[in-house]
Amino acid sequence: MSWVEKRLDELGYVSRGRSRHRPRDAAHLYGGPYPFVQTGDVKHTDLYITEYSQTYSEAGLAQSRLWPRGTLCITIAANIADTAILGIDACFPDSIIGFIADDSKCDVRFVKYKLDVIKAQYQQVSQGATQDNLSQEKLLSFPLRVPKDAAVQRQIAEILCSYDDLIENNRRRMALLEEAARQLYREWFVRLRFPGHEHTRITHGVPEGWERKPIGEVATLNYGKALKEENRLEGATPVYGSSGVVGSHNEALVTGPGIVVGRKGNVGSVFWSDTPFWPIDTVYFVSPEESSLFLYHCLKNVAFQSSDVAVPGLNRTYAHSLKILVPSRTLRAEFEEAVTPMFEQLARLRTMNERLRAARDLLLPRLMSGEIAV
Repeated sequence: MSWVEKRLDELGYVSRGRSRHRPRDAAHLYGGPYPFVQTGDVKHTDLYITEYSQTYSEAGLAQSRLWPRGTLCITIAANIADTAILGIDACFPDSIIGFIADDSKCDVRFVKYKLDVIKAQYQQVSQGATQDNLSQEKLLSFPLRVPKDAAVQRQIAEILCSYDDLIENNRRRMALLEEAARQLYREWFVRLRFPGHEHTRITHGVPEGWERKPIGEVATLNYGKALKEENRLEGATPVYGSSGVVGSHNEALVTGPGIVVGRKGNVGSVFWSDTPFWPIDTVYFVSPEESSLFLYHCLKNVAFQSSDVAVPGLNRTYAHSLKILVPSRTLRAEFEEAVTPMFEQLARLRTMNERLRAARDLLLPRLMSGEIAV
């Protein structure tokens, strides 16, 4: 098998994304039909991007560009050298470089995996005094050693894709389980069609035996503790920020299970951790003694809003004062019994995906170097 060295732009078309309008957050740019993929969407995708957190309007599209499905996205700011392939037509900003493969020269999936192998090298040359940044020039300066025959590239990519396909299948199953639990909560506690509702008197929107209580009377929002990235040690404990899991550590601050609530950044975001975890100082957490799957779903339905305009964030006194509808102890227990098996299955699928990623990542450099022949 013959391998050759090629620059990325010798294998296809390379260009930065576009987001020309200033200010970037102008409201009229958003809310339309065009997917707008950002660096975080790339970071949280294993292979194909099909989910996104924002959309562009016609005005947004006019100052950007719609990239075709199959484009490889490479992040060059915020998080450096994360990669994922568009599973949809989408726009993205200039913090992402797009690569459209020449199918006669390469397989886009192979190129994605190749870049993943040398990600650390890209990150090393991107370190800056104020903010890390990977320029297009630096990206193209790295020669990529690839099989000359694109068919061989496809064979290698297929092996690695088999892992990512299983991961994606499990991710879809997890999304279905989460949605089933969410819909059950809404059916019982929002639409008030809970078991026995036909025979329960409802006064001013409150079923008999239920109460409206301030969050602070139900649970305490405890402050997380700072843990800088350079101080984190290799381990399996998830580290939570206001955007979810932001890393890992070898030590837990909270034994788990527990609830995490965004305090700064993504204000009011809510996450459930079924294992010991470390919540950093941009979040609150609810202790295991006060955490429940009912409370988790309840808090996800609370309209937390920033109470301090000068310093965006969720004030704890304000959050504690917000009232929630608390059903009877019996009904809460019934809900826990109904959704606990779903969350146990979620945990199993999450563990399975962690093992699949570990197996894929072990195989990745050996396939990319040609150590394992196909």
